[in-house]
Amino acid sequence: MSNLGVSGLASGFDWKSLISQLADVDRAPQRVLQTDQNKLNQQNNAYAGIQTELTVLQSRIDALQSTDLYQARQSSVSDTTAAQVSASAGTGVGSYSFNVTQLATTAQISSSSSVAKALNATNDVSGLTLSSAGFSQPVTAGNITVNGKLVSIATTDSLKDVFDHISTATGGTVTGAYDASTDKITLSSSSEIILGSSADTSNFLQLSRLSNNGTGSVSSASTLGGIRLSASLASANFGTTVNDGGSGAGAFKINGVSISYSATADSVQAVLNKINNSGAGVTASYNSSTGKFQLANQTTGDIGVALEDVTGNFLAASGLSGGTLTHGKDLKYQLNGAGPILSSHSNTITADSSGITGLVVTALKEGSTFSVGVSVDTAKIKTAIQSFVTQYNQVQNLIDRNTTSSTDKTGKVTASLLSGDATATELTRKLRSMVGARAGTGTIKGLADLGIDTSGDNNLLTTTNATALDTALSSNLNGVQQLFTDSTNGIANKFDDYLKATIGDGADIVGTLVDRQSRITKQSAGITTQIADLEKQVKASSDRMTQSFLAMETAQASINQQLAYIQKTFA
Repeated sequence: MSNLGVSGLASGFDWKSLISQLADVDRAPQRVLQTDQNKLNQQNNAYAGIQTELTVLQSRIDALQSTDLYQARQSSVSDTTAAQVSASAGTGVGSYSFNVTQLATTAQISSSSSVAKALNATNDVSGLTLSSAGFSQPVTAGNITVNGKLVSIATTDSLKDVFDHISTATGGTVTGAYDASTDKITLSSSSEIILGSSADTSNFLQLSRLSNNGTGSVSSASTLGGIRLSASLASANFGTTVNDGGSGAGAFKINGVSISYSATADSVQAVLNKINNSGAGVTASYNSSTGKFQLANQTTGDIGVALEDVTGNFLAASGLSGGTLTHGKDLKYQLNGAGPILSSHSNTITADSSGITGLVVTALKEGSTFSVGVSVDTAKIKTAIQSFVTQYNQVQNLIDRNTTSSTDKTGKVTASLLSGDATATELTRKLRSMVGARAGTGTIKGLADLGIDTSGDNNLLTTTNATALDTALSSNLNGVQQLFTDSTNGIANKFDDYLKATIGDGADIVGTLVDRQSRITKQSAGITTQIADLEKQVKASSDRMTQSFLAMETAQASINQQLAYIQKTFA
């Protein structure tokens, strides 16, 4: 039976082509609907483009409505090497002079003395092995040079062995000794001692802080016991052993910010990093040359540092809790050459100290005198107005392209997508009427008074007087502001109300343009449904014809079989 589905197999008649052609004829109404739907979709796309441009225009209107726009300020300084300035909206217009007598600096607190344990408790250093000595860095094995003689250093040597090596290498002319009371090494000779050469490979002389002085007696420049930053707190060579309360949960506070530590698990550097990465507002460091810890405020001014050991004794062991405070300085200046000396913790002068709201001055040079000028930022206002004009023209151009019909050289007229559309026509008419209306209440009553006007040729705004806007901004700023922002007649306010009613898309407002697009979308969806219904009818008709022709093929096949039988029988 399936073979009979081949068009004309029994009858010789191509009925499938006939059915296809008849179905194509039946689809003519669908093609008309598809053409209508395509036009609707193109119209909807055109309205979507117009809505996008109107949304941009709305943002330009919002800028013109902002009070801050007309309060915008620009600032200048007479000496850019002495100060940097900025002025926010509403800053008093005028000139201000500053005389900076002192810049602000940061406060610092440091250990009063070296907090490291001395290299040795006594002058006898025969048992002090270099590998375990409390230098700030490990001693490296190698050579040092004394009076031109190489002296070999091993980390297994004691400090006394080093002195002996020096004496042997120099034929006894240079001797060494350690003084436990000063924690220093002294090399002595009856003639000038010369230390070091390019052949040195050990850091012993650097760690011992020994350097040439042109005499026969060279002593360490400072105490030798140092803190090992990479070692754990408990083994870093503190003069006072650091403890964490015995549980590994030590804690201290800097400016109220808690820092936790473990005496055995945390290195000295790790604790310094914790301080620096916290919100304590200080920078912590260790000076190996002085053996002192230091905290420096991250902000300037004559302010202190609040310190508290909570659990354990890190701040006490590091010498910070009883350390020496080096006071920071406040900024000192005089305003307008009279009155008291004013001060600020930072080098940035704000209304807190100057009393000038909105003016921010950052002083850069001590002992400097400079003047600051503040004026209305008319350039910003001009840019906002010009941006509005540009975007207004962009909207009108787009509407014009979609509503104006065209005529080719043969005289054939082609209608645009929105040609004759009442919504588009009303939109362009209303926009033009608003920019052309007399809106202000003062001497500036319309855009024409700013040198901006429409013409009889099109709906665009053009500049008719290149200097009128600049003149109005400099001489009648209040009038310009009223032209746009007056609650009753202001152009920006009128535009704002109209655009909300046109492109608003919220629970309270559904704009006319949004509603128009919604109706077009529903109309297009309805056509889709109609096309689908019509296609069902075409398919049903095609199915009926197919069944009829299949029946014909079946009958024809039977007749063909009978005929073949008769012919065979009576042959």
